Amino acid sequence: MLRRLRIKNLAVVEEVVWELGEGFNVLTGETGAGKSILIDAFLLLLGERADKSLVRTGAEGCLVEGELGGAEEFQSWLEEKGVEVDRDGTLVIKRQISATGTGRQFLNGSAVTLGVLKELGDRLVDLHGPHDHQTLLSTSAQRAALDGFGGLVKEVEAVRSAFRQKREAEGKLADFRQRMAGVDGATQELIDHQVRELEQAQLRPGEDEELERDHAASGHGKRIVELAAEVNALLETGEENALGFLAKVQRALGEWERLDGAAAEMRSKNEGVVESLRDLAREAERRAEQVGLDAERLAELERRLDLVLGLKKKYGGSVESALKRLEELRRRQSELADAKGTEATLVREVEAAGKKLHQACGKLTEGRKQAAPRFAKEVTGQLRGLGFVQSRLEAQIRTEEPGPEGAETVELLFAPNPGEAPRPLRSIASSGEMARVMLALKSVLAERDAVPILIFDEVDANVGGETAVAVAERLRGLGRSHQRRRRMSISRWPSGWKKGGPLRSWRG
Repeated sequence: MLRRLRIKNLAVVEEVVWELGEGFNVLTGETGAGKSILIDAFLLLLGERADKSLVRTGAEGCLVEGELGGAEEFQSWLEEKGVEVDRDGTLVIKRQISATGTGRQFLNGSAVTLGVLKELGDRLVDLHGPHDHQTLLSTSAQRAALDGFGGLVKEVEAVRSAFRQKREAEGKLADFRQRMAGVDGATQELIDHQVRELEQAQLRPGEDEELERDHAASGHGKRIVELAAEVNALLETGEENALGFLAKVQRALGEWERLDGAAAEMRSKNEGVVESLRDLAREAERRAEQVGLDAERLAELERRLDLVLGLKKKYGGSVESALKRLEELRRRQSELADAKGTEATLVREVEAAGKKLHQACGKLTEGRKQAAPRFAKEVTGQLRGLGFVQSRLEAQIRTEEPGPEGAETVELLFAPNPGEAPRPLRSIASSGEMARVMLALKSVLAERDAVPILIFDEVDANVGGETAVAVAERLRGLGRSHQRRRRMSISRWPSGWKKGGPLRSWRG
């Protein structure tokens, strides 16, 4: 319920605090008394867009603040938006608008977007009259109203659940088919060919760099062989070579060690040098053999280099990427081996989910068709008590593709007088007619309506006598099921207003 509304520097109002009671509240006053300013304040709290023209002249900004009770009903939704709910279920909505046109909005002190505020407004309030915040004008809301009247909550949830399951099953099938086709749409035959090609190549990481280096060196093969022979002679095979001299060093160090044990470390180091030089000699020989190629071996090197470079270009630009691609292709090869069976299973799941959705929609459709004439009859009865003596309301059901809300749209049609064709509610031009139609609908839905706060603006327009009494009775009846859970307090009055003057707040 709305407990308190505070307005500061909005339009001509300097500051107003309105405390509301439970149930039925009435605000009356002459034209120009300021009722519309309160409605504008409500609209701001409900997330309607605002501009700097709403700010009172001379003020830096305006503020609208509403305190509501019973917010525990929306606790889950509020927590999803990062808003804390007090233990007593209090929710404070605050909207600030600066003189420059910028604004901020808060729920229990937490800053929120305007979209969040509007979504909350749709859950909290239905405002009926010459304003845009009229949820029952949408066909989706009219369908929901019929479902609420017919007690079809379980059937609607069953359809939603079945629709989600069908979408999930369809998504799994689509993902599987896309994965099997691959980004390039590769077939089983192409994948098998690529796997054979890469496996037969027996690539090694870094092989491309080795081949390119060997190929470049092979152009100087003769000179490299000559240099290798020269290195070998200096190290080992020449008349005077490094290893021969080191052998003499080793013998001297051995004799030194027998005389002085401290020379053992020097002898060990010399042995290490000898081994390193021998390894160097062997490495020089091997390298000379690699690059000192004959024509046949050079051709083989070039063939291998061409193969590796071709595979690099085809599979990602490097040997490593080609090897990674091979692993991916092997996985897809394995998946494709069982693809037909897996796809058949997923297709059966889609068909089963579709059948379940069809059945759930059928049950919901049957419930809606049974509820529609009863709903129309009850609303028509309410309308006739509100001055539309010969009016009628129809609930038109049109078949559509099964969706999360069923397999039909529902639209309420209204004919105020005999001989007139029923028209959609949104085409009703008179605000007085609209307000009374909404009142009739809300009267029928009173015990089933999830929106806790109803606001009817000018609902008594152009009515009097028995019709006015009927309107009042229905409003008071709605007060028993809405705005459940204190007086107008005006600290400063705008120009032309007098305390105890034209604006009145009444609770009953």
